[in-house]
Amino acid sequence: MKAESYPCPLPGGAAASEYALVFDAGRKHRVLIAPALFDEGHKLRRFTVEVMRRLDGSGIDSLLPDLPGCNESEQDLALIEPEDWRMALDAAARHFEATHVLAIRGGGLVLPEKLGGWHYAPVKGASLLRTMLRARILSAREAGREESVDALMEQGLQMGLELAGFSLSGEMLRQLNTLVPGKKVGISALEHELVGGGPLWLRAEPDEDAEQADALAAVIAVGIGA
Repeated sequence: MKAESYPCPLPGGAAASEYALVFDAGRKHRVLIAPALFDEGHKLRRFTVEVMRRLDGSGIDSLLPDLPGCNESEQDLALIEPEDWRMALDAAARHFEATHVLAIRGGGLVLPEKLGGWHYAPVKGASLLRTMLRARILSAREAGREESVDALMEQGLQMGLELAGFSLSGEMLRQLNTLVPGKKVGISALEHELVGGGPLWLRAEPDEDAEQADALAAVIAVGIGA
């Protein structure tokens, strides 16, 4: 496992160098990971890396890129829209010569164009948004303030909004609220029940589960034929 960089297109035609965590031995089968988004990305990162370790043990390379505005990226998330993430994944797929994609949760909302593969635990963008809005409302209530979903969305669409520690533009909120997992040729949806156990994204803190990582990696390895 090591960190590498890939050339990532930015809004307005510019480009930046973003990091990617890779298990890369130059093997035939190479899986690009479209990571979970926002707070779910933090909660599922350890699980994602454990899946990658297991793919490595099965003779499969895997590549987990940072998206603009996330993790180690120096880009301003408030200037990023979902299409920018899709373009980043396309660029990472080309750079690392990926042969398949594994999207996790909200990562399936911004799939790269030409890769087949799997979408684990699909979720609508509106569902991700509602979860972050509810968390903000609960936090405000604990601080003695009353906020509502409708008022926050109205404010956010006009001025942007901070949710779960992420500064999101009005356009990000608008697009996220309408994004749904697409029925794309070559992409198989994998419901969470396939891996068993409680969903890790519902836990209070980032966590991992060896049996879940085993199960998901096994599905990918069998699907690839490794």
